[in-house]
Amino acid sequence: MDWEKGEESSNLEDRRRVRPKAAVGGGLGLLAILAIGYFLGVDPNQLGQLMEGVQVGQGGGSTEVQGPVTPEEERSRRFAATILGFTEKVWEQQFQTIGQQYKAPRMVLFTERVQTGCGLAPAAVGPFYCPADQTVYLDPSFFDELQQKLGGSAADFSQAYVIAHEVGHHVQNLLGYSDLVDQKRQTMPEAEFNRWSVRLELQADYLAGVWTHYGQQQFNFIEQGDVESAIQSANAIGDDRLQKRAGGFSSPEKYTHGTSAQRVKWFLQGFKTGDMRMLKRMFEMPYEDL
Repeated sequence: MDWEKGEESSNLEDRRRVRPKAAVGGGLGLLAILAIGYFLGVDPNQLGQLMEGVQVGQGGGSTEVQGPVTPEEERSRRFAATILGFTEKVWEQQFQTIGQQYKAPRMVLFTERVQTGCGLAPAAVGPFYCPADQTVYLDPSFFDELQQKLGGSAADFSQAYVIAHEVGHHVQNLLGYSDLVDQKRQTMPEAEFNRWSVRLELQADYLAGVWTHYGQQQFNFIEQGDVESAIQSANAIGDDRLQKRAGGFSSPEKYTHGTSAQRVKWFLQGFKTGDMRMLKRMFEMPYEDL
């Protein structure tokens, strides 16, 4: 991916040198709940619901990591800030076409755990978007895990796809799709609600594809093998594959993100068409057609 020519976003904060201490009397339980939730495919947007009934200690303080910033840390910061900058330019333009103003999200890089508007979260939840503070949270070491343990790709564009997916959740938040799904949480059984969670996640994959479509037109940043790297990672994090890896079998009624095939399908659909009208259709079509 030819990303270094891009401009860095000013909306990125690097907290990897400041780490909040785990809360006493509840913090470690919270970490375990969230870690289990991530590896079973629980929607990171449900952080607030996962934390209900779990006491998170306040005022636990933080520790500062000493020593100079490493070249690897600086590169990952520049990369994340530049990809965030690409997303800002694409979505600003796309929102203008529908008569709306795009409010960019913030991004926070962290290590081990991070305090968010949705509560204290460990790196084990993977990258996530918190709607309460409109911020994307990312521990860059996730990309090593994606490659080494889950079978995804650590290529630059694969990482950009992951960031674009999380920014896609922000776009959904601004357009009202996140609220629409959240309202259904209280009105239907878990298995039925999970289908709406799948729609939301596949829509975020579609939005990552839409970003790729228009980003390539504006910045010409795709190089040979880039799209294939994103497909490899999307395929690695489907619910069916993650559940089989965790327990040897998959339960479709517990899917929250979609199968590997669905995630690849909708990313590619967004990349090929760039059609924003499909967002509404994805919430109207029969679930079996996703």
